[in-house]
Amino acid sequence: MKEDIRAKLGTKSISKLIVAFAIPSIVSGVVSAMYNIVDQIFIGRSIGILGNAATNVVFPILTICIGISFMIGLGGSANFSLKLGSGDNHRAAYYITNALMLAIGVSFVLITLMFSFFEPLLMLCGSTGNVLPYASDYLRITLYGLPFFMFSFVSSHIIRADGSPQYAMIILIVGTVINTILDPILIFTFDMGIAGAAWASVIGQFFSLLMCLFYFKYKFKSFPLSRDTFRLRIEAIKHILILGITPLNAFIAMMIVQIFLNNALIHYGADSKYGSDIPLAVVGIVSKVHYLFFSIALGIIQGAQPIIGYNYGAKNYGRILHTLTLIMKSILIIGLISFSAFQLFPHELTSIFGSGSPEYYEFAERYFRIFFFFIFLVPFQPCASNYFTAIGKPKYGIIISLSRQILLFLPLLYFLPKFFGIDGVLYAGPTADLCSAVITLSFLITEVFRLRRLKSKS
Repeated sequence: MKEDIRAKLGTKSISKLIVAFAIPSIVSGVVSAMYNIVDQIFIGRSIGILGNAATNVVFPILTICIGISFMIGLGGSANFSLKLGSGDNHRAAYYITNALMLAIGVSFVLITLMFSFFEPLLMLCGSTGNVLPYASDYLRITLYGLPFFMFSFVSSHIIRADGSPQYAMIILIVGTVINTILDPILIFTFDMGIAGAAWASVIGQFFSLLMCLFYFKYKFKSFPLSRDTFRLRIEAIKHILILGITPLNAFIAMMIVQIFLNNALIHYGADSKYGSDIPLAVVGIVSKVHYLFFSIALGIIQGAQPIIGYNYGAKNYGRILHTLTLIMKSILIIGLISFSAFQLFPHELTSIFGSGSPEYYEFAERYFRIFFFFIFLVPFQPCASNYFTAIGKPKYGIIISLSRQILLFLPLLYFLPKFFGIDGVLYAGPTADLCSAVITLSFLITEVFRLRRLKSKS
């Protein structure tokens, strides 16, 4: 192979490794976020509030697709890194090929299920009568590109673990650039509206898929990929699902919460001066802006996954401790920057996605400032969840991933609006974030002490 990945992950400076792996991962995350933001900007400026609301309605459905992709990608790459660290190349190869085959197979199952329950699914996700036509057009076309998206998403995780984070970054950049170029052409020049935005995304995803196929055939570093490894193996699929279940739980929780949140905003918004469509539209754009900042922290976390997985397999506990400490410091800084932006510039951030009524801007500003008041604590949850997955202890990650969304936010989202109306929806977010941070940090601090003990014994 072109570079000894074992020597690099096991001996090179941790800070340099994090920079080498995390920066491309960060760029990939930001580009991915921009993928959605670009669509949202053009949709908002061409259709307006109803277009923004439509993408928010579709968001929970796409979230579960991303979550399943994340499960397969992280589960496959984590097992690949662990086996590579222990020197078992033969089994490592099966985790790659089975993850790719699983991505394709599951994508077609999802398409079949979603088209079978198409309109009821959109209504469940909070669509109003005004929003439904736009949400239907957007989702229908997006589902056509689901196999392209899932294969590329899973491949990016594996390519990153193979020691090519820059190539994984380029894959996403190419798809986003194509999407960005096609968006105004299809939306405005060809007057396709929200359907144009969806088709632009699908075409971009197709080109990303082609780049992934090229990598596996000509550029894979760790060992040659032969046709013999492309066989479904129950053991490999089982371990992919076991290690990948933690992020899937997090995305399922996110989907459930988004559905409840959308319906709560519609219900309690109808009783307020904002109405039903304004809150639904605001959450659609705010979630995109939030993910842009969050993706930077998530990029650092994902970029460190191969480092943690390899060194844990090799029992280099001191290197794991150093990596975890640097990650925690970095994501705290990112969180504080996000907090400052949301508190100081909510009006400017909202204006990027088109104009609206005074009530629209008022609700958007309150949502930014109240709902995300403890945003600087949020990245610690995926940090802990991904860490425990990377070292092969997914049960701890499951507890952490469920704490904020299911155990805390949903009950608060149910009870607080009963007493405070739509303001209760806003205050449910920061309350859940603070309580979840206490749980998450207790796990991380305990793990730091455990690593110190293991280091002293080794």
